[in-house]
Amino acid sequence: MDQSPLSERVSDAVALLTGKRTIRCHQPDCRVSIRYRHVTPDEAKRLTEIATDHTRH
Repeated sequence: MDQSPLSERVSDAVALLTGKRTIRCHQPDCRVSIRYRHVTPDEAKRLTEIATDHTRH
């Protein structure tokens, strides 16, 4: 079950409506997230890798 606070989920939904994508670290209690819009597919992949690789932050 998703344990993120309601305020984060609402913020992510609003960002999505404005064309932004939010990627969060999957580790419990890690608050790292990256939000982006209008990037190349290669840059989106790079940002996703950074956000989801807990050893990098």
